[in-house]
Amino acid sequence: METVIKVGIVDDNRQTVISLKEMLDYSNTLSVVLTASDGLDFLKKVEEMKKSDLPEVVVMDIDMPGMSGIEAIAIGKARFSNLKFLVLTVFDDEEKLFSAIQAGASGYLLKEEKISVIVDHIKNLINHEATPMSPTIAKKTFELLSKMAPKGNIMDNVFEQLSTRETEVLNLMIEGDNYKVIAEKLYISSNTVKKHISHIYEKLHVNSRSQILKLKLG
Repeated sequence: METVIKVGIVDDNRQTVISLKEMLDYSNTLSVVLTASDGLDFLKKVEEMKKSDLPEVVVMDIDMPGMSGIEAIAIGKARFSNLKFLVLTVFDDEEKLFSAIQAGASGYLLKEEKISVIVDHIKNLINHEATPMSPTIAKKTFELLSKMAPKGNIMDNVFEQLSTRETEVLNLMIEGDNYKVIAEKLYISSNTVKKHISHIYEKLHVNSRSQILKLKLG
């Protein structure tokens, strides 16, 4: 029997929260233990929770009044390093994608994804340390890295840090291949594919303590 994964949902659309909670709770392996209407509401609630009750994965929207999801992720990761944040948003532009990953997001999915896909990604994130990245987001990530900024920009040299194999994995994800198909094409295991994707995210995480300290609680 699989261990139940504790999940948090942060979204300013109440109907979205209710609907997503119902669908996630329907899974026998997920349990929504926290809901919040924006980043500040989320931070206040996790501060009041016992450490043992905290969600393991927080499904975070980006564009919210008060405190944005990106700010909440950066502060949340600084205060609760074990929390994993999965961005679920309608935005797929490069700036928001990079800002979310920079803040410490462990995955980035679009709201158009089927609930089964979201559930699988949450489970993979915890059980296999696999970072969620849909084909659309993989393509955006590749485009983002390809457009190297001038020296001095935080993105400088990030693309060059990707190994040949990581670039191959990213390209196959853009084509829509899942972990299993990528593994077969590259003659490696599915777990190795997941590790490569995790490494891509790690190389994009450019958090610094000074950056986090600039984010205040409103």
